[in-house]
Amino acid sequence: MAVGGRPLVPAAARRYTAPVKRSRHAPTVTLGLIQTACGTDPAANVANTLALADQAARQGAQILCTQELFRTPYFCQAEDYANFALAEPIPGRTTAAFAKLARRRRVVVIASLFERRAPGLYHNTAVVFDADGALLGRYRKMHIPDDPLFYEKFYFTPGDLGFCAWPTRYGKIGVLICWDQWYPEAARLTALQGAQILFYPTAIGWHPSEKAAHGTQQHAAWETVQRAHAVANGCYVAAVNRVGHERPYGGDGLEFWGQSFVAGTQGHVLARAAVDRPETLLVPVDLAAVDETRTHWPFLRDRRIDAYGDLTRRLCD
Repeated sequence: MAVGGRPLVPAAARRYTAPVKRSRHAPTVTLGLIQTACGTDPAANVANTLALADQAARQGAQILCTQELFRTPYFCQAEDYANFALAEPIPGRTTAAFAKLARRRRVVVIASLFERRAPGLYHNTAVVFDADGALLGRYRKMHIPDDPLFYEKFYFTPGDLGFCAWPTRYGKIGVLICWDQWYPEAARLTALQGAQILFYPTAIGWHPSEKAAHGTQQHAAWETVQRAHAVANGCYVAAVNRVGHERPYGGDGLEFWGQSFVAGTQGHVLARAAVDRPETLLVPVDLAAVDETRTHWPFLRDRRIDAYGDLTRRLCD
């Protein structure tokens, strides 16, 4: 496999080793964030991600999450009808493979897929498997962007399942996808369902021509808004991005900035992956910190739900 003519570099698993307080009632669980570069062969990308997930599970990961649309290069750089052939049904071959991994390694798995729901109806979807391999459910991306080289509205129907959280063997988790990460409402509504960890499978990067002038600020904004979700909701946030300079249609393409990370319940970064290479992060988190943070910073208690009706309006004009 190669990206931009270069061979893929095997991802290294890096474990975050800072001390974590443990609790009998809310155990420490280890998150596995799988940051990769994608070649042009979907089967090879799936095999690579499965191998990395299996390795992470053997090294102690209990909840695994892929990056957004890990089977392929980021095809939304152009509006091309041929790309609809990349979609697959759920359940299907890829979900069967990840269910088998979850069951064999007794891990929770979040996998991001291009879902073919019906002829002419497609979604950007994440599936969630419990540690026995059971499909707990799916989340369909709610916020769909349409920006230069991010032409997702051409491919994806907006999600119709709402915001979801699932109780798993290792804690209650919520899943949102990429563009959702800019919306505090999405994080809030998922946290209100009891999510202790918010996962964001992601595909985000720089336009190379903008990187010198705006790259630092763009990345900082992306990380800051998600760290703020952790603060506002007293939960963990895990964002899983891809790496590589992808030019499937020529031109400048997109330079994906990697830097997958986990933020703690006070918004502090617990671990961050590399900007320019595949890497698997293994990050232990103490779920007791969710209750402790929400007790000492009682933002959920003090919400004025009687005063927020205008949030359902497009603009207060």
